[in-house]
Amino acid sequence: MTDTPASAPISGGKRIELTLRALFLGCILAVIFTAANTYLGLKVGLTFASAIPAAVISMAILRMFKDSTIWENMTVQTVASVGGAMSSIIFVLPGLVMVGWWLEFPFWESVLICVFGGVLGVTFSIPLRRALVVDAGLPYPEGVAAAEVLTVGSRGAEQTESAVRENAAGLWVVITGAIVSAGYALLVAGRVFAGEAARFLKLPAALGGGATGIGFGMQFALLGAGHLIGLSVGLAQLFGLILAWCIAVPVLTSPETIAWLTANGIPSIATTLPAGVGAEELAGTVWSREVRFMGAGVIGVAAIWTLVKLSGPLIGGLTSALAAQNRRSKGEVLDRTEQDIPIGLVGLISVGCLVGIAGILAWFAQGNPTLAGSTALLVGGGLIYVVVIGFAVAAVCGYMAGLIGSSNSPVSGVGILAIVIASVLMLGVLALAGLPADPSVVAFALIVTAIVFAVAVIANDNLQDLKTAQLVEATPWRQQAALIVGVGAGAVVIPLILNLLNKAFGFEGGPVGIADEPLAAPQATLISALARGVIGGDLRWDLIGLGAVIGVVIIVLDSVLARATRGKMKLPPLAVGIGFYLPAAVTTMLVIGAICGWIYDKAIKTTRFADVGRRMGVLLASGLIVGESLFLVMTAGVIVSTGDDAPFAMLPEGSTWPAMLAGVAAFVVLTFGLYTWVRSRSAKV
Repeated sequence: MTDTPASAPISGGKRIELTLRALFLGCILAVIFTAANTYLGLKVGLTFASAIPAAVISMAILRMFKDSTIWENMTVQTVASVGGAMSSIIFVLPGLVMVGWWLEFPFWESVLICVFGGVLGVTFSIPLRRALVVDAGLPYPEGVAAAEVLTVGSRGAEQTESAVRENAAGLWVVITGAIVSAGYALLVAGRVFAGEAARFLKLPAALGGGATGIGFGMQFALLGAGHLIGLSVGLAQLFGLILAWCIAVPVLTSPETIAWLTANGIPSIATTLPAGVGAEELAGTVWSREVRFMGAGVIGVAAIWTLVKLSGPLIGGLTSALAAQNRRSKGEVLDRTEQDIPIGLVGLISVGCLVGIAGILAWFAQGNPTLAGSTALLVGGGLIYVVVIGFAVAAVCGYMAGLIGSSNSPVSGVGILAIVIASVLMLGVLALAGLPADPSVVAFALIVTAIVFAVAVIANDNLQDLKTAQLVEATPWRQQAALIVGVGAGAVVIPLILNLLNKAFGFEGGPVGIADEPLAAPQATLISALARGVIGGDLRWDLIGLGAVIGVVIIVLDSVLARATRGKMKLPPLAVGIGFYLPAAVTTMLVIGAICGWIYDKAIKTTRFADVGRRMGVLLASGLIVGESLFLVMTAGVIVSTGDDAPFAMLPEGSTWPAMLAGVAAFVVLTFGLYTWVRSRSAKV
């Protein structure tokens, strides 16, 4: 992959870059994408990169100003993308509700956790820019794609009439995808269509007699997310789904297995269920209470393996960055495109954030009788943990974003490792201070992990954006300032959306919402369960260990497959773990979305509009996600304000099969129609 887009931006012209209108528009888009990502993440455990749709919307709006430039659009995209990335904090924060520590999300405490952690993610990644963006030679697929979009559609670049048409067409693709997605979600909410098609059954005795099932989540947000993750990741998730639902669940629910576990005194959730329980309850309970922990083992091993593989390049890159900084400190004149925020100011900002974090941790400890006497130990240990682990995850997540893109970067795996480490360290604090293992200890571990997670997700997004900035010749320090603004915009929105969704739907294990349909929040559920299990001493290490063994086998298979096919085929271990862990209906539709995206890209690969068509496909997928997610956030607001758990219901309950069949038919027709329309629109650009 080349280091510059096909049509590089011109370097001349008036440099309009960091403007108030760009910051304002970026903050508006950050709010929109943060809301959409918050819902999507709580529903399915995935978020999407908002850089490209933000760039398209920015170019369409700023074109009304004759003096707008490609660099100003870069600022808008930066603010919007980092605000959307900040929504990934929802992989941890809901855990505080799930463990019963919070009943709702306190505004200022939640905002400050996001702000201090997010700004540290910016400052920690600034020293890594030269090592990971300039010198490492990483592909940064999403960063390069965003640069291409900005190059063809912004003022300040060599433009053609077709580039202007593509810019306008792209905006309409996003809008149309959002309208169709939201409209379908409205009909699902009205019970005209079913939102999911599922079937559970008990296998015949010849196949073990266990239970299993299959489901399809008919949601356009999932289809769009599947398109974005790509075929390789999608098929890896399918492999994880097969391992979970075709092997693990049937084996653990078979009568012979249950009898053997009972005879050997091995705990099994299946033995606690009443005799004659239905296939759906049996399979669903075993999957959620046992198989998911096996998936956690796969994810954990895959994350550790990633750290090991990255250790060499990271050390080399950091050494290069320190050497470059030493040369600059001796008076070397920096080119404008190499001007970061001065390292002294970076240090001051970082220290300010750490002081704020110390205040949060001290306030939390002082407010709890169990922890108050150990405040100094907890705050000191917490700060060391944030600095050491935080910088490590900033480097790792930034490198992974460079390899596979920020959307596919497994930050949730890093979060899982972080909570296990934090919980084990809390056990050490308990031993030193003689404290009991009560819920306040679990909550403290979750808060520290939330801060580290904020560092991880922002560093993950930041380095991707810095790659885009390098390609369009933007000024790094201006972009880094915009990143900090984006962190603030996203942080303010998150507790508001979380409280709205909590009141309307609730979370698994937490207080029941009005609609009594709790959001799965898969990562938060797992992370809170891990914290409680480690500190409480009742974690199912046997299941996690079995998953770890499976993870090792998958790593070996991935290596063998990559070597045999010379890198053409892979089996990403983290993606397999996610397929193991997510609900079957979610994973199935993600796989379908990945296949649809692959078919679409293959169909246009040899056409003259292949590049345009590929970008339009990404914009369609983004629109599908945004439309449904924003509609469902709005639905939560209506549920809370009216107290009606089904405010858009048009039909009575009980019409499952007609609604299911109608939903399947409509979903297939709309999917085919959308991709056909986007292809024809791309051909006309």
